[in-house]
Amino acid sequence: MRIDIISLFPEFFDAFFSHSIIKRAIEAERLSMAVTNPRDFSHNKHGQVDDTPYGGGAGMLMMAPPIFEAVESVTTDEYVKRRIVFMGPTGTPFTQEKARELATYDQLVLVCGHYEGVDYRVEEYLVDETISIGDYVLTGGELPAMVVADAVARMIPGVLGAASGAIEDSFYKPLLECPQYTKPPEFRGWTVPEVLRSGHHKNIDAWRFKESLKRTYLLRPDLLERPLTKEEQHVLQDIIEEEPIND
Repeated sequence: MRIDIISLFPEFFDAFFSHSIIKRAIEAERLSMAVTNPRDFSHNKHGQVDDTPYGGGAGMLMMAPPIFEAVESVTTDEYVKRRIVFMGPTGTPFTQEKARELATYDQLVLVCGHYEGVDYRVEEYLVDETISIGDYVLTGGELPAMVVADAVARMIPGVLGAASGAIEDSFYKPLLECPQYTKPPEFRGWTVPEVLRSGHHKNIDAWRFKESLKRTYLLRPDLLERPLTKEEQHVLQDIIEEEPIND
């Protein structure tokens, strides 16, 4: 898979490309990533990429031509399954399901806004969709682009070292991850649950499933607003009796 990022600040991504899972995926040639700067496509001798908005208002908007040309420079192959995404606050919320969907494309282009935003023609005529990572204000689209790129990269087959790593993560399945422990078995009087040290895999799996469901019920009950399996219904009833939520 190829991920192209359109950003005025390519240096923001240097560390992101050179560490952890992303670095290993690039080295294994399962993923290629690059940043293209719209400033390289400015037709102004000063490299101008922003201007005042029509109708007045505070701040500056990124102009459409440099963004269009930057995107077009990395989308020359007509026979590629591609998705062009603008990172912006008006977009649909980013979810694990969206990460799975985006990972099915051959190329993902992430367009980062800056200043007070971008000329709306970018959203209207250039990109396929707009995605938001949350209801808060950021300086630009660079951090959201990293979030999306990281989540999508984890969905690419072979990127994660542990075969089940992505599957066990919170939100891959519609439940939060269960509590995890490592050595030592006792620390400052706090002990690892005995069942996890028992070696009885069936009991361990049952404990993990119940704890995962319990954490979801207590912390993110909205994730349970869906058709539940019979097993989930049965275990959830036990949890509700043990851990009633106080309104």
